[in-house]
Amino acid sequence: MSLPQRIFALIDVNNCYVSCERVFNPKFEHSPVVVLSNNDGCVVSRSYEAKKLGIKMAVPFFQIEDLVRQHQVQVFSSNYALYAEMSRRFMNILGSFVDPCEQEVYSIDECFLEFTAYQDQYDLTRYAQQILSTVKSWLGLPCCIGIGYSKTQAKLANHLAKNNSCFQSVCNMVDEDPCIIEDLLTHLPVGEVWGVGRKIRQRLEKMHIYSVMDLVEADPKMIGQHFSVVLENTVKELRGIACLEIEDVIPDRRQVLSSRSFGQPIEDKNSLSGALTEFTLRAVERLRQQKLLCKAVGISIRTNRFNKNEYYRPYTTVYLSDYSDDRLEIIKAVQQGLDRIYQAGHRYKKAEVILLDIIPQHAHAVDLFHNTEEMIERQNLSATFDYINQKFGRDVMTLGRLITPHGRTWAMTQSFKSPSYLTKWSDILKVS
Repeated sequence: MSLPQRIFALIDVNNCYVSCERVFNPKFEHSPVVVLSNNDGCVVSRSYEAKKLGIKMAVPFFQIEDLVRQHQVQVFSSNYALYAEMSRRFMNILGSFVDPCEQEVYSIDECFLEFTAYQDQYDLTRYAQQILSTVKSWLGLPCCIGIGYSKTQAKLANHLAKNNSCFQSVCNMVDEDPCIIEDLLTHLPVGEVWGVGRKIRQRLEKMHIYSVMDLVEADPKMIGQHFSVVLENTVKELRGIACLEIEDVIPDRRQVLSSRSFGQPIEDKNSLSGALTEFTLRAVERLRQQKLLCKAVGISIRTNRFNKNEYYRPYTTVYLSDYSDDRLEIIKAVQQGLDRIYQAGHRYKKAEVILLDIIPQHAHAVDLFHNTEEMIERQNLSATFDYINQKFGRDVMTLGRLITPHGRTWAMTQSFKSPSYLTKWSDILKVS
């Protein structure tokens, strides 16, 4: 008996950040809405209405301020805590429709599902619509689903579902009329294929491969010879031959990065020290949540990259005596790194902390001659620090360096930030 043809689906949230904001502000459901990047710099998410006004992705906010005022565009600063929590709930809902090994979290708002085991039990289009209605009903997020014989087909089908209202948010390439799909792919630029970037697209166009259909009809071996086995497999995937598996196991992390631009340039070392301390706390928070340890810390500070005459971007690595998740020890290493690279006279615009050489806690063997008593005391201190902040809110317990009389000069500009509806008791939505 032959194995059934494998079937994959890709589900993602429409204009994710905008949709998350609209859940808690339904009055903006049909209004133009944009979400800005760190420090309210550029547009990172747009509603359909904002796109119709001509607002493009990554455009600096100051360039569209007149347009915003003229058309009463609703503007939000990025609220990453809100988006992360909405994403977690979104993925949990999707996980209830398949087995754990059939789900791959691809990004904050995208998820692959394998439908192979369900093709004889359900009409897959109706099953997908049930998933969409559940997500919309339980979480308030509008989504689209693409279904195909491979992950690449599913991603392409998702694109078609988003851009063609006739599919009603579900494009099932498995059951759809092949002539309709072929016609759509003929008019779809080859750059829309998953994994085909600008440079590859330009090379393909020189070979007279302009549309997705042109790539489907290309010889996979020839493509592999001119490009790589990756693009060869992409052609096979477009033809419905599954080469990519569902990756249900999260790969081990190699580093934890905490990086941020400042709301205003910083010159003095004390302010830089405070900023790096805050970034380190965030990085160690993620390290401890994932039960990991690090052995080294990378520290970087930089001036405005657009000022090439005075551009300064030093980087250094400081090694710890042993693998650790002790925030005090790691912060001490970060300050040592700052001492190495800081130069007076520069206006610093950004800083980052990178936790390196990462291993799981269970993989670490303590040195035989280590002071076990001191280690246990430090572990208890760290655990108490975590517990207090989890119970009463982030930064209820913090370090003295972060308590400043004039506020944190390095803090991000977030003039349009919405409340933390799902992560702060004081910001919980109240309906009167």
